[in-house]
Amino acid sequence: MDLITQGLLGGVLAQSVARKEEKKHATIIGMFAGVLADADILIASSSDPLLNIEFHRHFTHSLFFIPFGAALAFLLLWPFMRHRLSNARLYLFCFVGYSMSGVIDACTSYGTHLLWPLSDERIAWHLISIVDPIFTMALLFTLVMGLRKPARAWAGYGLLFAVGYMSLGYMQLQRAMDISTQLAQSRGHQPIKHVVKPTLGNLLLWRSTYINERYIYVDAVRLGIVDDSRIYQGSSVPRLDIEKDLPDLDASKTLFQDIKRFNKFSDGFIAYDPTQVNVIGDMRYSMLPTGIAPLWGIVIDKQNPDQHADYQFFRENNHQNRQQFINMLLGDDPGRVKNGS
Repeated sequence: MDLITQGLLGGVLAQSVARKEEKKHATIIGMFAGVLADADILIASSSDPLLNIEFHRHFTHSLFFIPFGAALAFLLLWPFMRHRLSNARLYLFCFVGYSMSGVIDACTSYGTHLLWPLSDERIAWHLISIVDPIFTMALLFTLVMGLRKPARAWAGYGLLFAVGYMSLGYMQLQRAMDISTQLAQSRGHQPIKHVVKPTLGNLLLWRSTYINERYIYVDAVRLGIVDDSRIYQGSSVPRLDIEKDLPDLDASKTLFQDIKRFNKFSDGFIAYDPTQVNVIGDMRYSMLPTGIAPLWGIVIDKQNPDQHADYQFFRENNHQNRQQFINMLLGDDPGRVKNGS
């Protein structure tokens, strides 16, 4: 999730175990601990651009790192809180605030090393978008009410809402997966990998991306209240096979290894960006639910195979893209233009 939501969840969690006179301090501590796991974004190398994406949501988000993450938060906050709380209470709020950082991130689609070091798999449950205003505002409301009211009930309401919202996300995911699976079958496809995830800020419009043989297919599903759902058929793009598509690239070279690293990060959903030269993109993500122009990718230079690939973002958030997204979110024709626009 985004940092604001991470912090709010940490604050609500800390409130749930705080006494009346501790609530203010507990909230601050929980919010700080809640965002601390994302400090891994600072792990970067100017000479190796892929190092950052490999370590973001890595060991700091593991369930097994929670006691150590809480200890780090404790050490950072102790100089400011040592005269206000006992060491035991300070660590408790740090522990509780930090505890769900990895879990909430695993609920999104980006992927989290939740079971490291037992497993190096990036776990993604695809229940919620990385940014979801409804979820964030609900947590903010319960956190503020929790500060104003003496009882712990509001923290409980916030946590109950979080569980309920994720449950709704799971039900929507199953509906979207069923529809997109039927679409693939109608094409005679048997996907070897299939990912369905919510689009930005909602649980209504879902992006479906699957691999069938050598191609990656992208579509969108807009879910109705009951059965009134709509499919937006997208496009396909040839999946990149490193050995077959880059036969002249020596496997011992840095560039070859970087492409393999990016392929692992992208769970095999990589292809040449059809809109840009020498760009290999992660086809799971695009500005449009049916788009095949990736949100991010690596820029390769086959003439310099000893150099690292450059990792870049491609966010073309123009009016046309926004209008198409809104139209699909509303269940309308993507090309419809409102009067006066």
